[in-house]
Amino acid sequence: MRCPARLKIRSPRVLLLAATCLLVPGSPFARAQRLPVEATQGMVTSASAIASEVGVEIMRKGGNAVDAAVATGLALTVTYPRAGNIGGGGFLVLRLADGRVTTIDFREMAPSAASHDMYLDANGDVAPGRSTVGYLASGVPGTIAGFALALEKYGSGKVTWADVVEPARRLAAEGFAITPALARDLRASERLLERFADSKRVFLRDGEPFEPGEHFVQADLGRTFARIKAAGPREFYEGETARLIAADMAAHGGLITQVDLQAYRAIERPAIRGRYRGYEIITMPPPSSGGIALLQMFGMVEPHDVAALGHNSAAKIHLFVEAMRRAFRDRAEFLGDPDFVTVPVAGLLDRAYIQGLMANFDPTRATPSEGLAPGSPAGAKPLALATPQAHLTDESVETTHFSVVDAAGNVASCTYTLNGLYGSGVTATGTGILLNNEMDDFTSKIGVKNMFGLIQGEANAIAPGKRPLSSMTPTIVLKDGKPFLVTGSPGGPTIINTTFLIISNVIDHAMRVTQAVDAPRFHHQWQPDLVNIEPFLTSADTTALLTAKGHKLAARKLYPNDPESTARYSGDGESILIDPETGRLLGASDPRSPDAAAVGF
Repeated sequence: MRCPARLKIRSPRVLLLAATCLLVPGSPFARAQRLPVEATQGMVTSASAIASEVGVEIMRKGGNAVDAAVATGLALTVTYPRAGNIGGGGFLVLRLADGRVTTIDFREMAPSAASHDMYLDANGDVAPGRSTVGYLASGVPGTIAGFALALEKYGSGKVTWADVVEPARRLAAEGFAITPALARDLRASERLLERFADSKRVFLRDGEPFEPGEHFVQADLGRTFARIKAAGPREFYEGETARLIAADMAAHGGLITQVDLQAYRAIERPAIRGRYRGYEIITMPPPSSGGIALLQMFGMVEPHDVAALGHNSAAKIHLFVEAMRRAFRDRAEFLGDPDFVTVPVAGLLDRAYIQGLMANFDPTRATPSEGLAPGSPAGAKPLALATPQAHLTDESVETTHFSVVDAAGNVASCTYTLNGLYGSGVTATGTGILLNNEMDDFTSKIGVKNMFGLIQGEANAIAPGKRPLSSMTPTIVLKDGKPFLVTGSPGGPTIINTTFLIISNVIDHAMRVTQAVDAPRFHHQWQPDLVNIEPFLTSADTTALLTAKGHKLAARKLYPNDPESTARYSGDGESILIDPETGRLLGASDPRSPDAAAVGF
């Protein structure tokens, strides 16, 4: 087939054409012909074409990138229920037109009744499913508080809270057309959703699955948004919505109470910043592990001529995997909620320390993860970790990322999540809100993997009011002090490495932003000692070279619980590049996400 040179993505139909162009059999690099969506006044890239349009309309009304980000995030709750949410939490990185930089942490918090060993059985083992499915798996949601804080402090003042909530309310109350991807998502998650009455009623239509093109109304969610619109964001935490959530929790053995909801606050934290080949990288601090890991990996590969190695050559993949391995080893050892534990941020980001992590790097051989000791950053007290079983869990794309830029130069990079696909599976009765299963991101037991196969330390142990460690990595890159690239991704631990690869593709390999997003990806997270690869990553010859170096290559399904799923793609790197010469906004939606769209004006 012949793919058009430029696609102005304004509908799911056009988006599906873009995805088809990406996947032409035998021609994976036909993607090189996909051009970004161009705009001058504003751009939104998200996993939902409808939500991207909502964000752009807010900017058309005079709102800035922060206003548009809040409206986009709220709309995703309706149109992208697998991950878009107000029943979970996340992180927002902002770089304002006047040069100010900040981040907003609206990560979920452990309820006040949570305890260190709450997911262990009578034998001291982790009880299967207890931290991932049902009411006990949820932390206190933070999304509404985070968006409200962002709008209050950094919004334009030209649009109100009611203005940014209204599009989501209308979409929920009046409905929208089910896309093929959403219909497939719901069918793939039927076993989880049918376990809970309101989830079965709303998302499975009481056993009659939705078909593409059908009209999907979420009446309870529409009423929830109406309350939040009229009474303000604290209604979620102190009003009828809070009462409904707490009552449902109490009726089903959950821990979240009205007191927990009332006590929740989003936190503004200083961003962490680093440099790579003259570019400045602005990213998220703990309790995100992503920012530190990202800057560590760039520090480890910077002494090497990555461009000369060649894109996705065996030598380049080997180098990057070794950097990933060491960063994830440090992640497991040292990172947690900085309000509860001392995280040695300065020590972990010290350039001499970072380069020392690669002292035993061998260009000819993979470093076995078994026995790889953590580093010794200044200010750290390492904790011994039990050696985990080497097993790679299937990866769902359950989080979501969106990027926003306006004409004035305000930039928003936001990643938020329910954690697993459709979170805990619970829809709080009478609210239409899917609840997260974020408690699984804590360390249930030292040496035991969470749902993403991650090993974590005592620094990330469960405690009341604590925020679990996260891999979410919303990031902004500056060139000559000006915004240049906005990116991030969903994908559990693959988030960090997807962000790493997209930025490197632009800086090291001079790729167009669409090429950087589309290029095949790979992932290593220390344990298990496997390299997760996408289709078309390498040739058979390159694979043989990597195997000879001692690497084990594997792949994951896009839908781990769907036996019909054969696609094995990683992440959804919704990105925007600001052309340094013209100032034009170049949006790159990720064709791995079938409903994604870059929309600009």
